[in-house]
Amino acid sequence: MTSTAIPLTDDDLRAFDGLDVEVVAIDGSDRRTLLDGTRDADALIVLVERIDREVIENLEHCRSITRFGIGYDTVDVAAATERGIWVTNVPDANYREVAVHAIALALAVGRRLPALDAGIRRDGWTSSIVPGVHRPDTQVFGLLGLGRIGRRVAVMAKAIGYTVIAYDPVITHRDAEELGAGLVVQDELIRRSDVLSLHVPLLDSTRNIIDADALASMKQGAILVNVSRGGLIDEAALADALRSGHLFGAGIDAFGNEPLEPDSPLRDLDSVILTPHAAHWSEESWNETRAKVLAEAARVLRGEAPRDPVNRPLEAA
Repeated sequence: MTSTAIPLTDDDLRAFDGLDVEVVAIDGSDRRTLLDGTRDADALIVLVERIDREVIENLEHCRSITRFGIGYDTVDVAAATERGIWVTNVPDANYREVAVHAIALALAVGRRLPALDAGIRRDGWTSSIVPGVHRPDTQVFGLLGLGRIGRRVAVMAKAIGYTVIAYDPVITHRDAEELGAGLVVQDELIRRSDVLSLHVPLLDSTRNIIDADALASMKQGAILVNVSRGGLIDEAALADALRSGHLFGAGIDAFGNEPLEPDSPLRDLDSVILTPHAAHWSEESWNETRAKVLAEAARVLRGEAPRDPVNRPLEAA
């Protein structure tokens, strides 16, 4: 395990019953420790550490790299595939939590909850009359991505009263209609959304997908939500859009650099709610993710194919 932040119990380790396995946790935040500590590993379980080509080519016996979560942009999948190493994730353990977090951020920003709370704490009371607060029934909730999380957000946003639209190049109009969402092209999505929520992986094609031009094309007074991956948004441009008042606010859970830098322009803005990549968390999702990660690693060590692969290694093709 490339992190010491995942405590394991004896019950957890029963996933490896019948295998001669020693589970070792290292502090993978240190590059030399990461390289030295993983060299002889037969399987890796990765929290947030970057498993790039150098790390993968340094592995001597590894058969699988399992991400402790959904996203796997921190793993060089192509390099792993070339080396015959499975890369797996846990796509279904915390999607409900992430969807709830997206809705929570949208509503908290839209209802100005932090400002109202701060006003009462500071002065005992505060004005609730501020332009820009609207009922969901009059607003459009836009989803960039209709995967497992985006689909759940669509249903929840529809139930609250929003008109839901979405863009996803692999989703059909019929699929979107079953969720109560209208399918539109990306430019229209960005232009029409009162709330724009991001639900796409971080790829070369999606890096800074919300840049200065995209932000400028958003509605005056719109809200931006990101519970997906850091790197999808040009954060300096977002700060400018918030500072100028073009956007009403934003709710951001994932950042280009984590922890967020002390000089990040987002840290001083009252119109943005910042959370520490916490959308995935609940007691239930943590326990489910841990169990599925260990079972997946054990499965490959037993010589079986994984249940949730994101690649097909050359040796397995």
